[in-house]
Amino acid sequence: MNTATMTPPMIFDGHNDLLTRLWLSSAADPVHDFIHGTLPGHLDLQRCQQAGWLGGLFSIFLPPYGYVKNNHPDKLTNPENTDFTPQEIVDIYCAQLQLAHALQAESNGQIQICTSVAQIIHCQKNNQLAIVLHVEGAEFLAIQPELLDTFYAAGLRSIGPLWNRKSLFGDGLNAAFPHSPDTGSGLTDAGKDLVVTCAKKGMLIDVSHMNERAFWDTLEITNQPIVATHSNAHALCPQARNLTDPQLSAIKERGGMVGVNFDVAFLRADGQRNIQTALDVIIDHLAYLLEHLGDDHVGFGSDFDGCLLPESLSDVRDMDKLLARMQQRNFSEALINQIASENWFRVLEKIWH
Repeated sequence: MNTATMTPPMIFDGHNDLLTRLWLSSAADPVHDFIHGTLPGHLDLQRCQQAGWLGGLFSIFLPPYGYVKNNHPDKLTNPENTDFTPQEIVDIYCAQLQLAHALQAESNGQIQICTSVAQIIHCQKNNQLAIVLHVEGAEFLAIQPELLDTFYAAGLRSIGPLWNRKSLFGDGLNAAFPHSPDTGSGLTDAGKDLVVTCAKKGMLIDVSHMNERAFWDTLEITNQPIVATHSNAHALCPQARNLTDPQLSAIKERGGMVGVNFDVAFLRADGQRNIQTALDVIIDHLAYLLEHLGDDHVGFGSDFDGCLLPESLSDVRDMDKLLARMQQRNFSEALINQIASENWFRVLEKIWH
């Protein structure tokens, strides 16, 4: 294949933690810094535009309390506490939602919050950054369930009900490496109600942080495509959060998809957090998922700004290296375009209504 003839695709990405990074930032005005290219991390507007990174699902996330306490105590009401207060939890989610809207408001039209595939494609044609709002772990809804309607009205169209912590909605998913995804009970009754409610709203339900029982619970209570926004193949890396072959079969049967996570700990066969990890390991996961899911059901779910990347993929600008290596591994131009964005557009079009 003559790689020089390929037009680089624009990339729609299944997961990043930019909004949480902005909330944690000690910068005086992190929104300004993101827009004007002076923010550290994996993403800022200038680098995204240089890389042809169209946007994706932007996570609103409650970081671990110990991490915030040890690294950002100024974000807490009382750093002497042992956990977030209920009000702090609600405030953290709301603050990140406000940051997303500030990005849109202050970008002079360069950033758009999108609630439809048509809006995303409009951004693609106009070199705008497309933000799809996603909640990762729904602890705030256990405190104020009415906020689901508020967030939906503000653009929320994707939700992962669980994270690693146990919550009102389920056990979460947390286990030492190596481990199967079977780490505890599935969705609670409240968790099932939340999934059904969000599905009725036409929201994407993300299973990336669900344990195995919660995964199967979700299949039983919804009819929509099942999506893991940032997960990999358990057969290649036996992290509990990666997907087993039976799970992949169920995702394929339901017409869903998987976004490949770039975090080295979810790529490597040894599970180590080691940046000396070749890009080929990412492509090995892509190839395995393509074999088990088919060409229409695999994309990127980088986890930018929330992960430890391979050294040769230091930030979003290095996506061209990954795409070039995919070409060298005999991924066709049509397949690369599918993985880069088209498969995400297909599944979102099916889910959103």
